[in-house]
Amino acid sequence: MKMPKPILVVEDDPDGQMLISHVITFMNIPNDIAITAEAALEMLFDSGNEYQAVIIDLQLPGKDGWDLLAEIRNNSESKDLLCIAVTGFHTSKTREKALQLGFNAYFPKPLDATHFARELEQIL
Repeated sequence: MKMPKPILVVEDDPDGQMLISHVITFMNIPNDIAITAEAALEMLFDSGNEYQAVIIDLQLPGKDGWDLLAEIRNNSESKDLLCIAVTGFHTSKTREKALQLGFNAYFPKPLDATHFARELEQIL
């Protein structure tokens, strides 16, 4: 059986990283973690890795998740990459904005691991 392409998790909070990584690992999908948008861009464009999706925390130090999404969507190599937003600053307006600006899915924190895994399976 062919290994699925990894998922890139862009999250600066160690607890968030652990939870998301645990869920993805449980689904037998390899994953990499970037703690900044800058590190994520390097991993996406300079590492030679091919990702099936990027899970992006909207509140990141430096460049935020919105900026990262814009750079992914504006690059011909990655414009169709599956991008999933996660945020602790959830409002219905934020969800609406995230989906309008090009995120494929949106999850408020704290994440419910079971619900997140189920939804992720549907999306991938």
